[in-house]
Amino acid sequence: MATILILVGTESGNAQMVADALQPVLTAAGHTVDVTDKAANFADLEAHDVLLVVCATHGSGDIPTNILPLVETLERDKSDLSGHRYGVIALGDMTYQDTFCGGGKKVDQVLELCGAQKVGDRLEVDASTQPLPDEEALAWIEGWKTKI
Repeated sequence: MATILILVGTESGNAQMVADALQPVLTAAGHTVDVTDKAANFADLEAHDVLLVVCATHGSGDIPTNILPLVETLERDKSDLSGHRYGVIALGDMTYQDTFCGGGKKVDQVLELCGAQKVGDRLEVDASTQPLPDEEALAWIEGWKTKI
């Protein structure tokens, strides 16, 4: 079974709500699961072999301020995440088509750049059609957890 770190990038709390809904599902599947919105560097990730990013988007497709230091540090240091697998749940609003799910997409790019192995497709949740992002994420996690 995997040791999973759910990394939360949130501004309004929606991503935290999703992470909190997913943790017991992954734990019930036999995984060890931690949730944080405070990871800041590679050392914060080392004890986990799977990363699940739940990331909102704010501003002009920006990464939330709480997870931005981690993403900037990983990108700048080109941290070696080749021993990690990951998945991304990106939250956005399609009424902002040019920046839809921009935060999650950027985190996805940085994890890939650092050599982490992506598991499954990124889930992109549209707040304009899905007011409760945890429902869509709970459906997605059922397939994702079988691949890790």
